[in-house]
Amino acid sequence: MKRPFGEGRPISLFTLGTMRAVASSAQMTAVLGAALDAGINHLETAPAYGPAEQFLGEAIASLERSERAQPDDWVITSKLLPGVSLAEGQGQIESILKRLNRPQIDNLAVHGLNRPDHLEWARNGDGSALLDWAISSGRVVQIGFSSHGTQHLIKEAISSGRFQFCCLHLHMLDPQRLPLAELALKRGMGVLAISPADKGGRLQDPSSTLIDDCRPIPPLQLAYRFLLAAGISTLTVGAAAPEDLKLAKQLAHACDPLDSSERAALDRLKEQRRLRLGDALCGQCQACLPCPNEVPIPELLRLRNLTIGHDLIGFTQERYNLIGRAGHWWESVDASACNACGACLPRCPHQLPIPDLLHDTHQRLRAAPKRRLWG
Repeated sequence: MKRPFGEGRPISLFTLGTMRAVASSAQMTAVLGAALDAGINHLETAPAYGPAEQFLGEAIASLERSERAQPDDWVITSKLLPGVSLAEGQGQIESILKRLNRPQIDNLAVHGLNRPDHLEWARNGDGSALLDWAISSGRVVQIGFSSHGTQHLIKEAISSGRFQFCCLHLHMLDPQRLPLAELALKRGMGVLAISPADKGGRLQDPSSTLIDDCRPIPPLQLAYRFLLAAGISTLTVGAAAPEDLKLAKQLAHACDPLDSSERAALDRLKEQRRLRLGDALCGQCQACLPCPNEVPIPELLRLRNLTIGHDLIGFTQERYNLIGRAGHWWESVDASACNACGACLPRCPHQLPIPDLLHDTHQRLRAAPKRRLWG
C-alpha cells in the first residue's frame, strides 16, 4: 500500500528511519532487506545521522547487485540544516548524493526548521537560492521541512508555499499537531510522522499501565493505527534490527478507518487518563500562554499528564531533563522558572492551579543530583 507524498512518487505507509542502524554497513543491509520484505520503499536519512548515508548507499548497492532490488524501488529523503550559505549548501548536497551513490534524491528536507529565522532563510536569500538550485539542477525532486518548533511557526511554514512535504511530531498521546497535518494534507503536501513509537512515549517498551489502558490492542499498534486512519502519509520506524520491522510489515496495508475495537481502546485510554488526573488534567488548549517567564506551560503539563495518566515516568523524565540541553531542538526553560506570578490563572478555561502543577511537575521529573567523582 502506498500513499501520495507531495509532488513526488507515492510512498509506503511506513518509512525506514536510518538513525539507529549505524553500527556497520552489514547492519544497515540487514535492516534494509527487512524493509524491502515489509513493503517499505521510503528511506529517511541525514548527514546528522553519523555514517547512516554512507552505510545506506552501500546497503542499496548490495541489494541491487544481488538483484533483490532495483534502483527505482527506493524513495529517499535526506536533510540539510538551515542557515548555510549557497556554496556550503551546494557542497553538502553534492556530498549527500556521493554518500548515497545516487545522481538524484526524491526529497530534501530543511532539518530542524525550529525558529523564525530558519523559515526566513528558506524563503529568502541563500536558503531560497539553494533550494531552488537543488530542484532546477535535477539533484532533488521536491523540498520539505522537519520541525520541533511552535504551532504558529509550523503553520506559517505549511502555508508559505515553499514546501511540498513536512515531517512533524504526531502522536497518539499528543495529537495537538494533527490539525497542522490536516492543513498540510489539504494543501497537497506529504506528511511524515516523526518517531511515533519512541518520541510518542517510548511505545516500543510501554509501561504495564499503558498496556492495560489499551487492551486488547498493544499500545504501539494502536498508535500506528490512530495515525494511519487519520490519513498521515507515512510513519517512521527507526529500526536497529530486522525484527524491529515486524509490526510495520503486519500493518503494511492497514489504512482503513478505525474499527469499533480500536475506537473503544482509544476511548478507554482517554478515560483512564481523565480518571487518574481528575480536575488537574491539562487539555493542552494553550490559552495560558504567553508566560512572562517563557515557561512552556502546556508542554510541561503534557509530561505531567503522561506521568500520572499512564505511568510513563521513564519517558517523561528523559524528555524533561533534555530541557535547556538541546539548543533549539527542545524547550529551554523548565518548570522551576515559574515564580507563581499568576498571569496564566485567569486564562485557563478549566481554572487549573497552574503554578502548583508546574511545581509538582518539577518535583516529579527533575533529575536526581549526581554524585561527583571527586571532592
